Amino acid sequence: MKYLTALLLIFSLFSSPTRRATSHDYKKVDVDTLLAGNFSSRAILIDGNKIWYGADKSRYGYYDVVSKKHFERQFSPDSLEFRSIAQTAKSIFLLNAGSPAFLVKVDKISGKAQTVHTDDNKKIFYDSMKFWNEKEGIAMGDPVEDCLSVLVTRNGGNSWTKIPCARLPRTGEGEAAFAASNTNIVVKGNNTWIVTGGRKARVLFSPDKGKTWKLYDTPIISGKSMTGIFTADFYDSKTGFVAGGDYERPNRNQENKAVTSDGGKTWALISENKGFGYASCVQYVPKSGGRSIATVGASGLHYSNDGGKSWEQLHNDYSLFTIRFKDDSTAYAAGKEKVVRIRFKK
Repeated sequence: MKYLTALLLIFSLFSSPTRRATSHDYKKVDVDTLLAGNFSSRAILIDGNKIWYGADKSRYGYYDVVSKKHFERQFSPDSLEFRSIAQTAKSIFLLNAGSPAFLVKVDKISGKAQTVHTDDNKKIFYDSMKFWNEKEGIAMGDPVEDCLSVLVTRNGGNSWTKIPCARLPRTGEGEAAFAASNTNIVVKGNNTWIVTGGRKARVLFSPDKGKTWKLYDTPIISGKSMTGIFTADFYDSKTGFVAGGDYERPNRNQENKAVTSDGGKTWALISENKGFGYASCVQYVPKSGGRSIATVGASGLHYSNDGGKSWEQLHNDYSLFTIRFKDDSTAYAAGKEKVVRIRFKK
């Protein structure tokens, strides 16, 4: 009997949720600056050894973390701020915030860019872009009528079509989105989530790659032009996290973070009056079971290992806008005048 008891104890230690959670129980970070200069970036992605970025003054490029090569070019006109970025196997796609809008396709080998879509509506302001697969992608922006501006491609990004308002949920007066970190759109398989802010803080959901949509409310603070959801991520088709808050009151840490366990249909506030204030980007840590989350923004780099219930500041750089994980212990982030590598340590 004592041998059976011992075996059961060992099994419980290695199979309990607490034991599994400690594998990503990081307490500190090492940060290396990869690029520094007079630029600002809110749009990055990881492509093998390369960290591609879009930046202000129509600049785009990559840093190769192995060869340490830095490639950069400037698109014309040179006054654009590329805040959205996405990729397929052979191409990088960039989209600027503001009018006129240019959706640009960049060849990964040559670095040459070509315009594949434009929009000169004075109200246009695109916020985020993602691809479901090699052929199909989506971009979203603020409303110019009574719905969000949503573009889709079904031919690998060679051409883009705007979804008519008749096929999208209507936006409320003063409802829009924020080009804070290219995380207004989240895609998982065929599922798509789009988050909004301003007078309302809501989630648009499509189960079929943008063909049909449903609209769900969230308890995130809203009502003013600079309040609402600024960023979102989903670990899988059910588990998700939204954050943001009040941009004009960056230390306010209530009604600024919420979780879902049913794919975005219902949301619950979490960690009220705790943790970070305004956040511009949230990302789940890979292979963490949806328990480990990192955010960057006006409160610095914060980290949670219990699904967002408690948070710890691991880095006090308040100028990082966006973050992406390479694996479960390495991430890259960009912001004002820098692109950095972050190694998470226990």
